[in-house]
Amino acid sequence: MSEPRYSIGIDLGTTHCALSYVDLSASDGEKTSQDVMPVMQLVGPGALEALDLLPSFLYLPHESELTPGDLALPWTSARDFIVGEMARSRGAGTPIRLVSSAKSWLCHPGVDRRAAILPSDAPPEVARTSPLESSVRYLTHLREAWDYAHPDAPFAEQAITVTIPASFDPAARELTAEAAEAAGYSRATLLEEPQAALYSWIQKSAGAWRKEVRVGDIILVVDVGGGTTDLSLIAVVEREGNLELHRVAVGDHILLGGDNMDLALAHVVARKLAAQGTQADAWQLRALTYACRSAKETLLTSTDTDVAPLVVPSRGSKLIGGSIRTELTRDELTQTILEGFFPQVDVSARPINRPRAGLTRLGLPYAQDAGITRHLAAFLGRQVGALAELDGSNEARIEGVSFLHPTAVLFNGGVFKSPLLVERIMQALNGWLAAEGSAPARLLSGADFDLAVARGAAYYGYVKRGKGVRIRGGTARSYYVGVESAMPAVPGIEPPIQALCVAPFGMEEGTDADLPAQEFGLVVGEPVHFRFFGSSVRRQDQVGSMLEAWSADELQELDAIEATLPAQGRTAGEVIPVKLHARVTESGTLELEAIPRGTDERWKVEFDVRGGAVG
Repeated sequence: MSEPRYSIGIDLGTTHCALSYVDLSASDGEKTSQDVMPVMQLVGPGALEALDLLPSFLYLPHESELTPGDLALPWTSARDFIVGEMARSRGAGTPIRLVSSAKSWLCHPGVDRRAAILPSDAPPEVARTSPLESSVRYLTHLREAWDYAHPDAPFAEQAITVTIPASFDPAARELTAEAAEAAGYSRATLLEEPQAALYSWIQKSAGAWRKEVRVGDIILVVDVGGGTTDLSLIAVVEREGNLELHRVAVGDHILLGGDNMDLALAHVVARKLAAQGTQADAWQLRALTYACRSAKETLLTSTDTDVAPLVVPSRGSKLIGGSIRTELTRDELTQTILEGFFPQVDVSARPINRPRAGLTRLGLPYAQDAGITRHLAAFLGRQVGALAELDGSNEARIEGVSFLHPTAVLFNGGVFKSPLLVERIMQALNGWLAAEGSAPARLLSGADFDLAVARGAAYYGYVKRGKGVRIRGGTARSYYVGVESAMPAVPGIEPPIQALCVAPFGMEEGTDADLPAQEFGLVVGEPVHFRFFGSSVRRQDQVGSMLEAWSADELQELDAIEATLPAQGRTAGEVIPVKLHARVTESGTLELEAIPRGTDERWKVEFDVRGGAVG
């Protein structure tokens, strides 16, 4: 295969996608030739426009809703679905046919992510699709739009990087890689979004970043997107006289972002309507949520108006004008988002978890506490020892601190277009730092909140060729498989579980982990399930380390893993002793293999992504 001409970065976002590219033939050193590709898409029936962002919305129209030519794209007329801006606008009026937040569903361990479950609240007569297929359609549209705009540089021949949240577990990473491959991304690499945002900041500085950070700096990346809050810490160290960047920690997967804010605003407006005598039903509340999303974006990005009009279609013919008309004010927006999502709290504050009801409707596992500042305090508190074994840092650590002290902050995500929200987090963080005798953190300015992730992903493809500064880090967690202890049967007591480390923290792409001595028994011819755990704080464990006990903050249970050994040449039901072998692929996914004793055979151990708990 020929060398690629372009490094393409794809931001596969919860609320929008974007594509940026670096011309590798016209770039040298820290001077890069980079651009963003406007994505051709439908903005109305038969109306096309090239926009910088492709909204991550999929609309499934009724067969009689549109005429055949309404959905034609320059590269195909054979479409029975809509992706992008027209999907978003049309879905605001008919939300039961709109798929949104597919990326959040893709990492939901409680559902079958390959099953047709979206839209989740659609009636039986509405066609559905899967979270995986929805992601494939977004990625396919971007590939086709590139090939249409660049017929002389086929997408399949370029270097492709697709971004994911840093907090994605191995199963969600594997599903994203699967979606990319199904969409024709044969050479795709995965990159964490906070790293991409920092790469973009480095690229935009044209080398000046070295004057803004210094050895010993700890950069906190706060990335609040449409569906997730992603927190990462990146250390600036010195190795052989050169500055290096090392990602030292990532936060938990927090399903909390712009979607939650839109819903909160919708409830504010619904209460206002109720006070005026208009009661919105569940269908109208969903439509109101989409309307509030557009109003929020308008008010956050424009200072020309303090009021955004809202129009919600009526389901019946009795309402005069056929719709509900109201508005969202800047004061309502500020009060709801500032106080609800960015409250001023002490550094000792932690997210509040309320008891759940016994029955709940199928939906996304949103964070129970909307306070992003509380999640930030918990993250920094958990990572207080993250730098203990980091070489190359000259900073003198403060003894007796209760949280890791960042020295600089980089923001990413559309909500931070509002200076109020940036100021609110900086105010909270610097208050915590002052209370423990540290200097205030610096704000790293110049971020492009909508396009930084795509731009950084494209730059990363350039950096991988040895052309710029690379952020080191490897896997963001250590990974463990559960081992059931042998003990006599005791009524009411489960055998204790130990945790065997199969992949250590910081395992680099393209490397293998030495085989642990522990063997497992796999039954031939049928799936065998293992419990699987991850830790973002246990950095000292090596392959083969066996944990007898751990706290809830140390290990979190992830999707189960399963393996099936073929029965060929063996007796069905026979138990075969195997070892597990871990490898981080060049694309950034974790692979586990089962290796039978005394043979050269290897079987891939899959992540169980069908949903539901597996014992």
